[in-house]
Amino acid sequence: MKWDRPILTDSGGFQVFSLGDLRTIQEEGVEFKSHLDGSKHFFSPESVMKTEENLGADIIMAFDECCPYPSTYEYTKQSMERTTRWAKRCKEAHTTTDKQGLFGIIQGGFYKDLREQSAKDLIDLDLPGYAIGGISVGEPKEKFLDILNYTTPLMPKDKPRYLMGVGTPDYLIEAVLAGIDMCDCVLPTRIARNGTALTSKGKIVVRNATYERDWSPLDDECDCYTCKNYTRAYIRHLIKANEILGARLLSIHNLRFLTNLMEKVKIEIERDNLLNFKNEFYSKYGYTKE
Repeated sequence: MKWDRPILTDSGGFQVFSLGDLRTIQEEGVEFKSHLDGSKHFFSPESVMKTEENLGADIIMAFDECCPYPSTYEYTKQSMERTTRWAKRCKEAHTTTDKQGLFGIIQGGFYKDLREQSAKDLIDLDLPGYAIGGISVGEPKEKFLDILNYTTPLMPKDKPRYLMGVGTPDYLIEAVLAGIDMCDCVLPTRIARNGTALTSKGKIVVRNATYERDWSPLDDECDCYTCKNYTRAYIRHLIKANEILGARLLSIHNLRFLTNLMEKVKIEIERDNLLNFKNEFYSKYGYTKE
């Protein structure tokens, strides 16, 4: 990859979850069919550890089971307990402890007692860091915030706290307010492929006809390569012509927009002004203040 910066790899738990009926979960692991060619594959905690070690990422995730929303209490409990057993197997199979940090993933769906038990059991494993998984999976925002703000204080204060699958500006700010250190999401590149840009005044769908003769940058407050060199009209032309450069330029912009947002968040934390910043950002971006 020639990427001489930190790399994190997921374990495949969420990706297997997203396959729905194409997967079969067993205690040993998960068998699933490829959505591309129908070929069968099998992931176990041990095989996932081997793959992640071979990839050489700096942070690697334990193999987990992600519950759909909604799920019954009984199913969620069984899934959470299996995730803990898999995390133990991952720790036993992990050999490159001097080079790679293995993070455990707290599960438990939207049941607070299960979240608490999952956190306790994983913390007992004394892993280098911990993540919250299984939220931001289609639930209402108030449920997301409830579980986020309940679970985060259960995590060690002296180790990284990672919230998985979160990438919209409002969720990123809420995560920081809850005490989260790290987030990840495919959102900035996924919406770029669909012709959408994040801007300081909200999302814009550049493929829309209204931008056909718009010679302004995507965001006049942005310092990214795309905004310095290209107009909305030209990027719209690229998207409409199915030119890969369009998705690439939008990806560059969206990634810079989010990293720039987090740089501002850091400054506001130091100023003890994050709540005011949140309300100002929400108002400008078009979110409802909370």
